[in-house]
Parts: sequence; structure tokens; C-alpha cells
Amino acid sequence: MTIASILLAAGMGTRMKSRTPKMLHPILGKPIVLHSLDAVIDLVDEPPVVVVGHGSEAVQKALLDTYVDKVQFALQAEQLGTGHAVMMAEPMLKGKSELVLVTYADMPMLRKETIASILKFHQESGNTLTMSSVVGDVPRGFGRVLRDADGKVTSIVEEADATPEQLKIREYNVSVYCFQSDWLWENLAKIQTSPKGEYYLTDLIKMAVQQGRKMDSFVLEDPAEGLGINTRVDLADCEVALRKRVIHQWMLDGVTFQDPDSCTVETNVTIGADTVILANTHLRGLTSVGENCQIGPDTTLVDTKVGNDCQITYSLAEKAVLGNFVSMGPFCHLRKGAVLMDYVHLGNFGEVKDSTLGEHTKMGHFSYIGNAKIGKDVNIGAGTITCNYDGKMKHPTEIGDETFIGSDTMLVAPLKIGKNSKTGAGSVVTHDVPDNSLVFGVPARPKERKD
Repeated sequence: MTIASILLAAGMGTRMKSRTPKMLHPILGKPIVLHSLDAVIDLVDEPPVVVVGHGSEAVQKALLDTYVDKVQFALQAEQLGTGHAVMMAEPMLKGKSELVLVTYADMPMLRKETIASILKFHQESGNTLTMSSVVGDVPRGFGRVLRDADGKVTSIVEEADATPEQLKIREYNVSVYCFQSDWLWENLAKIQTSPKGEYYLTDLIKMAVQQGRKMDSFVLEDPAEGLGINTRVDLADCEVALRKRVIHQWMLDGVTFQDPDSCTVETNVTIGADTVILANTHLRGLTSVGENCQIGPDTTLVDTKVGNDCQITYSLAEKAVLGNFVSMGPFCHLRKGAVLMDYVHLGNFGEVKDSTLGEHTKMGHFSYIGNAKIGKDVNIGAGTITCNYDGKMKHPTEIGDETFIGSDTMLVAPLKIGKNSKTGAGSVVTHDVPDNSLVFGVPARPKERKD
């Protein structure tokens, strides 16, 4: 059967008390709405219709940055309820599919596999309408599922309209629906306004029952998938639940976490087998870590690529690349454009930006390298600094293979130091140094080498 989908993302999110639209608050580094779209986009035959309202331009931009030409939008200018939101998508989808899947953008915990199971259940059962529910202890503002004496679903009552007795019901509507499309479009316009003046999509449940249509609820096995977001408390609960889910899967895939509750691994991160992640370590963005590494404790990697057999301790790396067998820390900082080739070592409090350090190069503690190209087997002594900024522009430094840079050397760029050269400790190098040379002093001057 052909399937279309509608993602409802127009809500005001007033309980978030935020100038940022609710759908754009991040969970594990991605906006709520993007998690929800990820779960459905590969399951349907038509580009999903995202119904936007509050903060519509920002929500559309966030989705189009990831899914260019793979999503379409309908505007709900007035927030008149979920039924009204689906009406806004009707002109774009009517007659284009046999089934219509409706999901809510503030339900980011729903797995793609679960939604696929709901679709399969719907098709195999021959239902006109299939809803979803979860049994739990925390209502989170969800509607209650009402059943008759035989256990069949009769309707959903919204929390705001429920009686005290109905509020005691522990089965909650998770707001994933699958409709036979012809029946949906025929009955959508029949929804009556609620006492609040809204059109509730949930009224279709009662209508299907009254018409004698076959319908049922797919009860989720994992209550965590039923976590929705209305407040920042809910946002934090979802962040914790999703973080645990992601880390649990990595542990099943062969990664060791010393203290998983203290760590963060965002959804686009990859980690190789036999890597050990120590406490308070956070892997964010498009970070990838190879096999047999040890990362942490207290380390953060952002959009950083790490090879195999690396060790990173008490450090921060942002948009950097590390080869194999690299060791760094404690307290190193790799900034954008830092590239450490195989077997590079960075000592305590080292910082690298927009620079490449060649294979087997060692950089001592309390050093800064910026806008530089460093060769192989170079020793950079403690306290070395590339003076690359003159107040207006940044200038490059180039250091040849097998060069020895003495401790506390100031390298005043633009500067080129040749292969197999040396600088004396405390030197201020202001001019290029030829191959096989020794310079020292302030300013550094050449001396004939005897070695």
C-alpha cells in the first residue's frame, strides 16, 4: 500500500516558556522536530507534509538544512487543534495514497522500527484506523484511552476534558495514527469543535467506533517511546532516555563505557569496537572514533575524527582530525583545522589550531601551534608559541622534518624553518632558518652546528 505522512509541528509550546520554538529545542544535538522526521521519512512513499505554525520559518529552515527537497510544508496559521492541523495538509495529500500516517513532532523518542510495526499491524489487521498507546505512571498531559467491558477502544478523552475518574486511567494516547486515507478525508470535516473551540483529531476514534469501523490500538512495549515534550522537565527526561538508549546500543556493539550515566553520545557519532569511554566524556556532532581507543575521562569531542589506538585524556577537540596511535593530554585543546598525523603526541595544556603535525612529532606541554605546517619527527619543546597574528592578519609557519624546537621558543610568523634544524631554548625566531642550522638568542641568530 502507498503511504503518506503528516507531521504535526505547529504548536506554540507555551509551557516551554521560551522564545525558541518548542520544535527547535535540541535533544542529543538535534532539534526535536528532526528526530521525529527521521523516524518516518524512510517509511513513506510521498514526501512528508510537516504542518508548521509558530516559528514556521525557523522550523522549515532546520528541516530543509537536512532534508532538501524531501519534505513539504503546510501552514496552520491559527492553532485550532490537531484535527484542524491535519485539514491543512489535506489539499497536498488527498488522492495520493492509500494510507495516511499522522505523527506529532514533540514525540522524539518514537523509533522508526516501532512506527514500521504500527504500519504493518494496521495493514495486516484490515483496520480503518489504528492508533497507538502506552501504559505507564506519568500522564504528561496525554489523553486517556477509554475501553469498554470487552477491552475494545471506544474513544480518547483529552486530559483537559477528562473526569477525575478518567484521569486515573493509566493507558495514554501516544498520538501515532494510521488511517485508511479515503475514510480520513471523508470524516475529517465532520469533527465538531471542543468546548475550547478546537478540532480534536482524537474525535475520529469515537466516530470510527460509532460507524462500526474496525479499529484498534497498538500498545508500545517500551514506555520510554511514549515520552512527549511539553515542558523543559520533559525535555530533560527525553534527553536522559535517548542518551541511555544510544549508549546501551554502543555497549551491545562492543564499546566499553566506564560510567555510562555521565557520558553523552549524540546520534550521528560512530565508535569502533574495543574502544573504552571513560567518565564524563561527551561525543558530539559528526564525531567518529576508531577502534581500540581510550577517550576520557572529562573529554569532549565535537565534529572530530579520531583514528585507531588513540588515547585522549582530559581534553577538548573541535573539528579536528587525529590519525592512528595519537596520544594527547591531559588538558589539550584542538581547535578547528587541527590535524595530528599518526603517532603524534601532545603534552599537557597543548593547543593546536589550523595546523598539521606530521607523523611521530612530539609537542611539549604549554605550547601553542597555529596556522602551521609541522613536518615528521619534529620535537616542539615546552612553552613554544607560533606568533601567527600581527593584530590584523594571521601568518603561516612551516617547520621541516626532524627539526628540534627548544623550550620557550617564539616563532614569529611568517616563518620557515628548514629540515634537521634546531632553535635554542628561549629563542625568538624572526627570520627563516635554512636546513641543518642552529639558531638561538633574542632575536635568534645562527651558529655553526657541531653535531
